Amino acid sequence: MKSVVRSLALGVILCSALNHSSAQTPFQFPTANHALYDVGHELKFFAPTSPERPWTTGSFGCVRSDGWQMHEGLDILHQTTDRHGEPTDPVLATADGTVMYVNTKAGLSNYGKYIVIRHVVEGIEIYSLYAHLSDAFVKAGQNVRGGQQIAIMGRTSNTSERIDKDRAHCHFELNVLVNDNYATWFKRNSAGERNDHGEWNGQNLDGLDPRDILLAEHSPVKKFSLLAFLQSQTELCRVLVRATNFPYLKRYAPLVLKNPKADKEGVAGYEIALNYNAVPFALMPRAASEIPGKAKYQLLSVNAAEYQAHPCRRLVVQHGSRWVLTEKGLRELEMITY
Repeated sequence: MKSVVRSLALGVILCSALNHSSAQTPFQFPTANHALYDVGHELKFFAPTSPERPWTTGSFGCVRSDGWQMHEGLDILHQTTDRHGEPTDPVLATADGTVMYVNTKAGLSNYGKYIVIRHVVEGIEIYSLYAHLSDAFVKAGQNVRGGQQIAIMGRTSNTSERIDKDRAHCHFELNVLVNDNYATWFKRNSAGERNDHGEWNGQNLDGLDPRDILLAEHSPVKKFSLLAFLQSQTELCRVLVRATNFPYLKRYAPLVLKNPKADKEGVAGYEIALNYNAVPFALMPRAASEIPGKAKYQLLSVNAAEYQAHPCRRLVVQHGSRWVLTEKGLRELEMITY
């Protein structure tokens, strides 16, 4: 199965050097730290997990625990402090949107105090998350404008080791929402575990790389398209699910493809392409005649090169020459299709 070229690389290929105008991404930096633009100055932008670790441990992807731990956002380093050395950087809404959730009890999450905002771009819902805050200035249901101050950077968390002052940062994510019914699904499938955040549990938010989106402003692509960005994710695997009515289909309708056979015979399931962070970015309806076997979930293909590059979500595993879905992969599919 050929992997799909990522959107920014594709834009460079398509546009070549013909157009050097800036792409207009609807998202802006969530703090005044814009050092991401300065090649070679990554340590001014990213907060690594420790002074001994590279700056990449503060970036997005399989960047921790020797590539086996996922980090779903950017850890954006502070720039200003008070006389006690505590961060004072304003945290800003990345785009116009509506505040969906504010967690004010740091001890309830390894995000510490955090905010989730819903944005609609090109008819697509994207959710930004801002974590480790010291204080929040907004409430759920409040509309905000891009660039509006929503919080003060901090270093709150419920982890055993507190974030050091010198690496105080805003953990920033851009996500798709997996399922409107996550809280119900969690209660039925995670007996004995707590969910203090309802639908706004971080497990229900699958991250995209904010770095790619923020850097689109300096890309040769004439106009940034969120839809094209999603559709151009690199495929980790393709699965077939016997499910026909789950919230993701409506929430991300622009990602649902056309299939005349399923239109004619009726939809019996969906063929779904997932990137390495389990984001469904292409969903093809399938008729019953196109679905072999009786299994609810079938693994159709795996991009082995992508797995080697980004294995940390452990969605699939290879046994000899055969690839299979792991328990984590099946759990993700169950959550998507619940």
